[in-house]
Amino acid sequence: MTVTILGYAAQSAKAPLAPYQFERRDPREDDVVIDILYCGVCHSDLHQARDDWGFSQYPVVPGHEIVGRVSSVGGKVSKFKPGDLVGVGCMVDSCRECSPCQSGLEQYCEEGCIQTYNGVDRHDHRPTYGGYSRSITCTQDFVLRIPESLDAKAVAPLLCAGITTWSPLIRWGVTKGTKVAVIGLGGLGHMALKLAHALEAEVTLFTRSPGKEADARRLGAHHVVLSTDSQQMEAVKGEFDLIIDTVPYAHDINPYMPALTLDGTLVFVGLLGDIDPTLNTLPMIMGRRSVSGSCIGGIEETQQMLDFCGEHNITSDIEMIRMDEINDAYERLLKSDVKYRFVIDIGTLQA
Repeated sequence: MTVTILGYAAQSAKAPLAPYQFERRDPREDDVVIDILYCGVCHSDLHQARDDWGFSQYPVVPGHEIVGRVSSVGGKVSKFKPGDLVGVGCMVDSCRECSPCQSGLEQYCEEGCIQTYNGVDRHDHRPTYGGYSRSITCTQDFVLRIPESLDAKAVAPLLCAGITTWSPLIRWGVTKGTKVAVIGLGGLGHMALKLAHALEAEVTLFTRSPGKEADARRLGAHHVVLSTDSQQMEAVKGEFDLIIDTVPYAHDINPYMPALTLDGTLVFVGLLGDIDPTLNTLPMIMGRRSVSGSCIGGIEETQQMLDFCGEHNITSDIEMIRMDEINDAYERLLKSDVKYRFVIDIGTLQA
C-alpha cells in the first residue's frame, strides 16, 4: 500500500523543477509520518537535480533539511508522538550492524547509508524522495527532535549545514580557547562560525572578500584574515589547531597549510573531488600537519548539535522562498547570492 504525495521534482538534468506526484509507502511499525513545514535548500540539491555528480536517478525530489510535525506513528514507535516538532536530515536509514553504525556514525555505513533522496530503500527497494514535498515517512531511528524554543524555519539548515560543521568541531575536540579558522563564508561557513564561537573557541575567518568582515564578526568571528594578502597570511603562521574548509569547488589550499600549528588539521567539508593545484607535502611533514575530510554526522551527534543549538539559541541565517521560486533560487545559488541559506515554505507547494 502507498499514499500519493505532491512534491517538486527534476525529471532530467536539464529540466527545471516542477510539480510532481509520487508515492510514499504506508507506514511500517517503526515509522514516523511527518507533515513537512520547511525544507532547506542545500547546494547538493542543485548538484543532484542537475546530475553534476553523475549518479542521479530521475525523477529527483530533492531536500534533506526537513522540519515538520509528526502526523502519525507506527505501532512500535516509542520516541515520538503526533504533534512533535521533528527533523529529517541527509539520511533515512543504514545497515545498523557494521562498525560505523554501531559507533553512531551511520553516515559512514559500510553498506552505504540510505540518502533521504536519490537513494533506494533497504526494505522495499523503492526510490527515496526528499523534502520538497508535503510529507515524508521515516523510521523513528533517523528522525530528530527539534527544540520548540527555536525558530523552526531557521532550524532546517542545521540538519545539513549545521551538522556538517559541528561534526569536525567535536571530532577534533574544539573547546574553550581552541584556535579555529574557517575558509569561506557561505551556508556552511556561517554555521561553522556560529558553532565554534558558541563552543568558546577563538574563531577566525579566511576570506578573499574584504566586504565580508562585518558579517563575519556578527556571526562569531573574532578575527578576519584576507587570504589574498601575503602579509596577513604570514602573520598567522603556526596559529590554528583546526581549519574547516567549506569551499565547494577546487581551490589552492597550500597557502593555508603553514597557518596550522604543530599537529594541526585542515578538514574538508565542502569540496568533493580532486585537490587542485596539487598539495605540497613539505608543510605537512615539517609540522606534522594533516589534511582530512568529514561527512555530515551521525544521528546521535546530530541530536546533540540540535540540543546545543537549543541551549544557545543558534539557528541559520535564512531567506524564505516559495516552492515555485526554487528554480530562480538555484540560479542565485550558483552566484552565491544568498545570506546564507534558502528555506522553502512548504505551505506554498501547489500543483
